[in-house]
Amino acid sequence: MDQIRIGMVGAGFAAAFHTEAFGRVCGIDARVVAVTSQREQSRTQFAQRHGILATYEDLTEMLASEDIDLVDLCVPTYVHAEYIVQAAQAGKHVIVEKPLTGYTGELGQGETDLIGDTVARSHMMDWVLDQCRYVQAEVQHAGIRVMYAENWVYAPALQKARRLIEAGAGTIMRMVAEESHSGSHASYARYWRLAGGGSLLRTGSHPVGGVLYLKQAEGLARDGAPIRPHAVMAETARLMEMERFQAEDERYLTGDLADCEDFGSILITFEDGSVAQVTSSDVVLGGIYNYVQIFGSQGRIECNMNPNNQCVVYGPDEGAFGDEYLAEKLSTRAGWNFASPDEHWASGYYQEIQDFVECVAHDREPLSGWTLARDVVAVIYAAYVSAEEGRRVVVPLE
Repeated sequence: MDQIRIGMVGAGFAAAFHTEAFGRVCGIDARVVAVTSQREQSRTQFAQRHGILATYEDLTEMLASEDIDLVDLCVPTYVHAEYIVQAAQAGKHVIVEKPLTGYTGELGQGETDLIGDTVARSHMMDWVLDQCRYVQAEVQHAGIRVMYAENWVYAPALQKARRLIEAGAGTIMRMVAEESHSGSHASYARYWRLAGGGSLLRTGSHPVGGVLYLKQAEGLARDGAPIRPHAVMAETARLMEMERFQAEDERYLTGDLADCEDFGSILITFEDGSVAQVTSSDVVLGGIYNYVQIFGSQGRIECNMNPNNQCVVYGPDEGAFGDEYLAEKLSTRAGWNFASPDEHWASGYYQEIQDFVECVAHDREPLSGWTLARDVVAVIYAAYVSAEEGRRVVVPLE
């Protein structure tokens, strides 16, 4: 295929930078030709802003079009599985944003029911894994590709680490990784019913995906088979419910989560005995905090995706640099800041979309695909069980 036609599902934050990334694809004519979202105004404005000719009222209408090869799901977690299945049944390839899925309730539950406070995590994990099996069966039957939009896999720093690991560095003994910031862009993140979990799923899926990917790559390079996670121990917390924090007159952290955690930390043990410590939270000021540290038997690698010090700026007040973008989720533009020259490139978004388009055009597997997507969900829900029950939990891989 020398031309890939994309239908964008969603018209928000992620859809905007995915659309920009499609415009930067090299070697293949990749065009976003249609958009759908729940609100007419949002999809119409999105189409006008990005020069998209076709808008659809819903996904079903979009999937009926013969002019679309690939759909990009930039929508809340609670519809991921349903939309993947619909696209597969229509014969369309799929890009799905992280996480692949999550426990988002059952029939009869309302969108704002506080299921995070009432449903056992073991039931959630079983439900999610059953859903994964169902989606996988539908995808395999349809013969389409599911590409998992985990941008950490494609971040230049992480890809350099992969090449260094494959070239040497001995055995990965342990890793430490984190993504934290001061809350989500999305209003639906307040509710477990819509987001599938709190910071451990919504934010932690990035560093979990990163460390799982590196162990997969190490195993494939050494023995021809990926090294997968074996067991986890975890803790979660709602730090913004602390009495001392609630008593503060001025608050810079703005989580406002209804029934989701704002902190989580996992200790992952892999099949080969190595370990990774992964942390995520909504209680970190000063912008996004993304890193992976890799401790090998013959080397050490540190990947600092955000912030990085390529361009460091100082402004005496908020308006010192006008409207020029500095970095995502800064709590203030005054004082010293890390001004990212190209945040989307450093985060791997352009490289991710390039890979996905090539996969469809050349009929090959993506760097970030089904196995990684499914293992991330399995690790995080095993971690939820561990945190609730206070015990080590074996990760269910099949």
